[in-house]
Amino acid sequence: MFRHTMGRRILRFAGLAALSLLASRSVASQAQGAGAEWPFYGGDAGGSRYSTLDQITRENVTKLEVAWTYRSGDYIAPDHGKRASAFEATPLVVDGVMYLSTPFGKVIALDPEAGTELWRYDPHVDIHRGYGDFASRGVALWRDGSRKKGALCATRVFVATIDARLIAVDAASGKPCADFGASGVIDLRSGLRNPPDYFAEYEETSPPAVIRGTVVVGSAVADNHRANAASGVVRAFDARTGKLRWSFDPVPQDSTDPAWSSWRGPKAHTTGAGNAWSIITTDSMRDLVFVPTGSASPDYFGGERLGDNHYANSVIALRASTGKVVWHFQVIHHDLWDYDVAASPALVTVKRDGREVPAVVQTSKIGHLFVLDRETGKPLFPVEERPVPASDVPGEEAARTQPTPVLPKPLVPQRITPDDAWGVTEADKKWCRDRISTLRNDGPFTPPSIGGSLIVPGNIGGSNWGGVAVDIVRALIIAPTNRLATVVRLIPRDRFADEEQHNTAGEISSQSGTAFGMWREFLLSPSRLPCTAPPWGALAAIDANTGLVRWEVPLGTIPWAPKEANLGATGSINLGGAIVTAGGLVFIAASFDSAIRAFDVETGKELWLGSLPAAGHATPMTFKGRSGRQYVVIAAGGYPDAGLPGGDYLVAFALGK
Repeated sequence: MFRHTMGRRILRFAGLAALSLLASRSVASQAQGAGAEWPFYGGDAGGSRYSTLDQITRENVTKLEVAWTYRSGDYIAPDHGKRASAFEATPLVVDGVMYLSTPFGKVIALDPEAGTELWRYDPHVDIHRGYGDFASRGVALWRDGSRKKGALCATRVFVATIDARLIAVDAASGKPCADFGASGVIDLRSGLRNPPDYFAEYEETSPPAVIRGTVVVGSAVADNHRANAASGVVRAFDARTGKLRWSFDPVPQDSTDPAWSSWRGPKAHTTGAGNAWSIITTDSMRDLVFVPTGSASPDYFGGERLGDNHYANSVIALRASTGKVVWHFQVIHHDLWDYDVAASPALVTVKRDGREVPAVVQTSKIGHLFVLDRETGKPLFPVEERPVPASDVPGEEAARTQPTPVLPKPLVPQRITPDDAWGVTEADKKWCRDRISTLRNDGPFTPPSIGGSLIVPGNIGGSNWGGVAVDIVRALIIAPTNRLATVVRLIPRDRFADEEQHNTAGEISSQSGTAFGMWREFLLSPSRLPCTAPPWGALAAIDANTGLVRWEVPLGTIPWAPKEANLGATGSINLGGAIVTAGGLVFIAASFDSAIRAFDVETGKELWLGSLPAAGHATPMTFKGRSGRQYVVIAAGGYPDAGLPGGDYLVAFALGK
């Protein structure tokens, strides 16, 4: 599910606070990372975000300078409670052309070495309707092997727009592919089990995945509006015709499905969401797509969907040709915390008992990192079902245990006590200590309560949609994380209308169809800083073979932290991912400060900081141009909903000539 009201929440934080690629190349791409091109959102089909380019090294990275800046013109500021647009795209580069999408759903082709526009396609999204996550994080490419190179739509660009359309356009001209869907367009709102209750309840923010001539797409469904939210079906369409090939509903509809019995109650199977709003990865050789799913609706009360709710909050391996479940691994049972599987699964190879094992790496919002056998879904490091606190809310039954990896250890703190309270002043520290003391606080997986519960980490804590990057040579998993607590309170239905009318702080949502509404806010001091100790954002490297953390460093800074406090490296809440290159570098922006950084992949030492015109809440990419020059590119759209500058900038860096 997407952060439907996250703009208002973060505003309070700051203001208060694929080329299925040319079919024959798919498996090689997964094994070798990206080369001179960047043909997939994650560099390769398996999402490793690794590049074999090594022109930019640890020795010369300080000589990087801006090569060009492109502005799309697609930006809309916050207005009357509506969210600003968010430019978070990761461009692709194939055959000497760069392709990207804007939050308005436009597809743009650029000369990748000059940053000049070649063409643009405009789907005419109504940008004033008001959207949840007003973003489009990229496009996918596919080459039709049955058509001659250069023929119309021989190579197609697929984009899933914020208003829930799947569109195919010709990669050479930007013209719609008339033989796909209805004149190049498929309406993804059509045919849903639970149709949207209002326009912005159902959106698309991530690029589709393409495998073996099939386009696979998930959805972004609004949080906490109702129990039977829009259904989170995953669908696959023929890349040539747009004909539906298969669909998969994370809420089981077939009583013979093994997951059926994990949804209990008369309304359980009418539940919505459980949707895949993040990036889907693929393994063409094994005919598999790996789907990360979110929580079933609503997030904070599960009395209408008792049971573990299998397929929700999971990484699921589906057969790409049929949509059938091959295996699934649930990272959260019966989610009550908005702990979507927000990060894209990453395909890696790990060593076990002297042999190489294909694996999937999946991170979670609570800060767990799971390494699973790619063919079976079984954990490659031990995972224990550990007892967790019970709910004291009438009608709720929290899961008795939650899966917890023995290795790697949690990447973020999962509990704070009043004695752990942090403040930039003694008054702030006392305020935080007193606030924590009033809340239910029973450690990891403390359930929401009527009196108020402390959720550590909160719903943007741990690992969010930035996911991980993998150094496939060194077998290092690079993971950005957040450390930010949330306060959640359930509101009995007979009191909800009054509280909603008088609510002046925090986020309040109805959770219609249940006995409780929901109220939540970030745990921030009067100085608008977290009550949790810094760093508030970090970057870590985990050895994929041993599960041990090699290094961890703060990532970025909070722009409004008082300079006179001499806080040093506070780390920043971050939204966006990292890439790794053969030059021994990790590149990442993601933080609230307007910067992109390069770190030494072996030590975590920060080697370079490049200034941006706005915060880069996106994942960068790298490619080698026709001239032989290596570029690093990042979208800098800022975060105006958090009181920070916004924009429409795409910035390319290269070594000075």
